[in-house]
Amino acid sequence: MKPFFAALRFLTLMRVPSAWCGDEADLSRSLNWYAVVGLLIGIGMALLDQVLCALLPGTLLPSALLVVALIAVSGGLHLDGVADSADAFMSSRPRAAMLTIMQDSSVGAMGALSIASLLLLKFAALASLTGAARWAVILLIPLAGRAALVLPLVMLPYARPGGLAELTRQQARPRHAWSAALLLLLSATLLLHTCGAIIAATVLLVTLLFGCYCRNKIGGFTGDTLGATCELAELITVIVALLVLHLGKGG
Repeated sequence: MKPFFAALRFLTLMRVPSAWCGDEADLSRSLNWYAVVGLLIGIGMALLDQVLCALLPGTLLPSALLVVALIAVSGGLHLDGVADSADAFMSSRPRAAMLTIMQDSSVGAMGALSIASLLLLKFAALASLTGAARWAVILLIPLAGRAALVLPLVMLPYARPGGLAELTRQQARPRHAWSAALLLLLSATLLLHTCGAIIAATVLLVTLLFGCYCRNKIGGFTGDTLGATCELAELITVIVALLVLHLGKGG
């Protein structure tokens, strides 16, 4: 179980004892558990939303608090990746310069705008999500994000050789991507039927396209592009859910 606890500690702020997590080798073998950790986070977020919606009127404040909770569960790690990726990709610099920008701890104008836009869109989408399907979509949001993390680790080379990310990439196998995608697809379909299948398929497609974009821009993935992948998958989940549910009602 050490790879599971290693994934839990890596992907969340939970204070898992170091002895339970093993060493770097256990962390590099933890890919099978990324989607499972996402599912557990999703269950917690769905329960939290049920409590918030029972205590507070409407969906505006519960949705705002849920966005904060989604940030807090990972310590804002993925948002940092969004900012760094946006600063690099929108700089129109050569590949090596983009990788250097990603290593800079400061946040530029494009990074700040990307975070603001992402949070605004996520909040607006969650606030618009009402009805019986709300809890199921919220459950899927973290699952989609963590499942999406596995795909670039399997598909792409590491753009900046050396370090733990390269070790994890060396341990990545196609079965890891298939198992993460299957858990997302099965969970989404069981919860939301056809709508869920559409959500999962769209998340996986967008993740693949973003991976191709990253390979074209910087030759592969970095920790920052992984963070951006997670946030993009979360946002796509709720937006596609809203679109499909709305079209379904219209039909």
